[in-house]
Amino acid sequence: MKKLIFKKFYKDFSGFFLIILFLTGIIVWTVQAVNFFDYVTEDGHGLKIYFYYSIFNFPKIIHGIFPFIFFISIFYMIIRYEKKNEMFIFWINGINKLKFVNGLILISFIFMLFQIILGSYVSPKTKLNARNYLKESNIDFFTSLIKEGKFINIAKDLTIFIENKNEDGNLKNIFLEERNKNNNRIIYAKNGFIIDDDFRKSLRLQLGRVINFQNSEVKIFDFDQIDINLNKFSTKTITTPKLQEIDTKTLLSCFFNIKIDEKKFKSFKCSENLIKEIKLELVKRIFQASYIPVLVLISCYLILFSKIQKNYNFKTNLIFIIGILILVFSEVASKYLISKEGFFVLYLIIPFIIFSIFYLNLYLRMKNA
Repeated sequence: MKKLIFKKFYKDFSGFFLIILFLTGIIVWTVQAVNFFDYVTEDGHGLKIYFYYSIFNFPKIIHGIFPFIFFISIFYMIIRYEKKNEMFIFWINGINKLKFVNGLILISFIFMLFQIILGSYVSPKTKLNARNYLKESNIDFFTSLIKEGKFINIAKDLTIFIENKNEDGNLKNIFLEERNKNNNRIIYAKNGFIIDDDFRKSLRLQLGRVINFQNSEVKIFDFDQIDINLNKFSTKTITTPKLQEIDTKTLLSCFFNIKIDEKKFKSFKCSENLIKEIKLELVKRIFQASYIPVLVLISCYLILFSKIQKNYNFKTNLIFIIGILILVFSEVASKYLISKEGFFVLYLIIPFIIFSIFYLNLYLRMKNA
């Protein structure tokens, strides 16, 4: 009977937690997706690239809201059970309150492990996949970004100015500047249009002049028709992996001064200047999950009170505020304490100190309950 009661509570909590986590994640993802749209499409990428880039960032969002949703879920579930008199069923069936707390702590460690895996492996990997997807994609949104009377420089080493563009897509008076290490050239054409199909994307120019600047020499020639291959130009989007996209093993190796595989991330150079940033990133990925058991203990104070007490709402609100303050502290402290010498170790032991204090207090209040 006791196992069935516990099983029902865990099932209700897990179901509610997963639903709220997913729905909240969708809401946050939708808001961020608006910013992603500008970020991706302004650099010439199409809607397909935008969709995949947005999807790959979803695990990061889940990782960020995970502790908050976990606390809200466990807090709400205990309140709901109390208001429906279901908590009373636990006690009349001989379930000790301390045993109930220990069961929730065990569950919290499982969720903590999941959060660590999500933050240290899944989120960095999917963010890196999003970055690589941008890097390997071409400028497939180029056609719609061409506007008359405006300089277009979404592609690296290429600037285009078009004086007029009609409804048929025909271009008039086109000025184009193409740059590379050894050769720069300026092209003017009276007419032009975009060739955009499954096989190629190019700008066809007609009746114009090319001015080549090469090794301090200037060469000029006229043309009747010339095609500029747009696929050869890379996007201006930053394709270098950020620290949040480097895998945890590499960051740990850098932090502990272990030789890393620089072939995997050619742009990542382990240096003393990065240690503070790496320390903060590792704390976010791995260590902040240690506050999840603390949040469970805070919520467990709810079972000390009964809904028939006059100040029941005040006590529940106070517990909720304390839980939120713990979440805020875990975020703020990670940014300020670990950046100062001598405070890093203190930051690491704080959740264990808080956990020990809360558990000891609950133990003394519940050992005879």
